[in-house]
Amino acid sequence: MSGPERIVVEDAARLADAAAEWVAAAIERALAERGRCSLALAGGETPRPVYERLAREPLASRIRWRDVTVFFGDERAVAPDDPASNYHMARAALLDRLPAAPRVHRMEAERPDGDAAARDYERLLPESLDVLLLGMGPDGHTASLFPGSPALEERTRLVLAVTGTKPPPRRLTITPPVIAAARRIAVLAAGGAKAPAVARALHGPPAPQDCPAQLARRGAWFLDPAAAGALRTGAGAGSP
Repeated sequence: MSGPERIVVEDAARLADAAAEWVAAAIERALAERGRCSLALAGGETPRPVYERLAREPLASRIRWRDVTVFFGDERAVAPDDPASNYHMARAALLDRLPAAPRVHRMEAERPDGDAAARDYERLLPESLDVLLLGMGPDGHTASLFPGSPALEERTRLVLAVTGTKPPPRRLTITPPVIAAARRIAVLAAGGAKAPAVARALHGPPAPQDCPAQLARRGAWFLDPAAAGALRTGAGAGSP
């Protein structure tokens, strides 16, 4: 990838459709290139309908899910059946609905020793994720990399135990090197509350300590009109 690709759609439903088609095509491309695909999922509400679309026909049967390994970009320190768990959401929206089961590596963020859990998980990660899905908060955070976090300075570790600024605070997250190494990245953002952060992420001066989502600037950004509202007109807007 080189340079941000902005895909602005009419509404949330179209965003889910466009992003799901992009993800399916990215997985298929990885399978064609390497015979397998490593896919890292995002948490939050914006990705949920994307996962639901991927689990429906015709997309569900297009993909050789048995050759896909699923990872997570971050997780909260809650049980896997807790409604706040990213794994719980992904399982309900996508993983349990698929015609064939992928291999799934859950982040065990609820373990008392967060650093040990982080080290165990980073040993599972491939050198480069084939497809990385990310969300973004109104403060510009992505995964569980929040503005000002020491984790943004990490250059060696792939997964860290961190304390977020949103409840529940204890989390595991991938680090900047994982985002930098990913072969294909999609960022999902919807709603006017995220518009200023989207503009900083895509067009602001480089400052990932203040706007961590800049780490994914080179990816494909799926935006609804509200989230794209503060972008400069004509600065690379696209449509699927």
